[in-house]
Amino acid sequence: MARLAPLFAIVTALALPGASARAFHGGGVAACGGCHVTHNSADGLPIVPGPANDYALRSTTPSEVCLLCHAQSAGMVLGLNPLAPPPERGGGNFVFLLEENLNDAADGATRPIPGAAAGHNLVAPAYGLTADTRHGVSPGGSFPATEMGCTSCHDPHGRTSFRMLWGAGTIRDGLFVFGAPAPVASGLPLTAGAVERRGAHSAYVSGMSAWCGNCHGDYHRTVGTENFEHPNDAMLSIAVVDQYNRYQGVLNPTGGNPLDAYLPEVPFEDVSTAVESTAGPSATSRLSCLSCHRAHASSAPAALRWDFAIATLGEDGAVSGSWPIPNPYGDPSQPGLCWKCHAGGAPPPTP
Repeated sequence: MARLAPLFAIVTALALPGASARAFHGGGVAACGGCHVTHNSADGLPIVPGPANDYALRSTTPSEVCLLCHAQSAGMVLGLNPLAPPPERGGGNFVFLLEENLNDAADGATRPIPGAAAGHNLVAPAYGLTADTRHGVSPGGSFPATEMGCTSCHDPHGRTSFRMLWGAGTIRDGLFVFGAPAPVASGLPLTAGAVERRGAHSAYVSGMSAWCGNCHGDYHRTVGTENFEHPNDAMLSIAVVDQYNRYQGVLNPTGGNPLDAYLPEVPFEDVSTAVESTAGPSATSRLSCLSCHRAHASSAPAALRWDFAIATLGEDGAVSGSWPIPNPYGDPSQPGLCWKCHAGGAPPPTP
């Protein structure tokens, strides 16, 4: 089961016209008025004043301002119903934060995992999104959960980097300091017809894991005592490259061709990759955080690209009632996508 986003989201999502992201955020016509108001009013209506809105924003929080344009258009990063999400364009979708249960393991009905575990918890109460109550700061780091929002990752005034991601230095008027620069990548346009698929997908070139580490540190090697040491920024081994290129699902585990082996659900970094690439990895390819996680949120815990708690992808959504993540191979008996890199699905021990 899932709950719908508040009606406010339906109304405000249509409040502003669409525009080129780069032109709008770069100071295009009426760009300032798209996010800010003067004299604490907009169209004759008062804007909520006070510490939560010291920048004369059109809504109470920065993320609510972003969602005026980006919730239902210009990328459709929110949507209205977690059981009918917008088309995937690479980053994942925040609507899954509204899921009631993400746990598709055998005990999922009695031990639900709330949608708040689906990814980055934006602070946008008008859309039903609030700060993470499970973590006071970013796991592995120190970014405050109460300040998490669209502008924690993206510069609202525009940058030349991929998706206007912050680079090294101070962000949010001194709230936090990033040590790593913005990653090098390219992505699909934020238009209605652009949908992630083979030959049309985000293309990660370099630097993504280091950039995620601005807030999360070297998470898999330093957090907790569970000793989870999967690499999060490493060259793909010869064995992994070979497995990725040959694997085309459990029904065709060795018959793949390196020229069309790329799977958007399991991306990798490479200096030669492009949005239209279909080739699998090579000796220059690297693993990154986004090989296993979506940047925004997904219908699986921890913004995972597939649910690690189930034996086959056909089980996704069955116990929890959540949206089943699409199976790229179609076969319901398909095991998790760990198999794309690891024969038998079991990651090897790290050196």
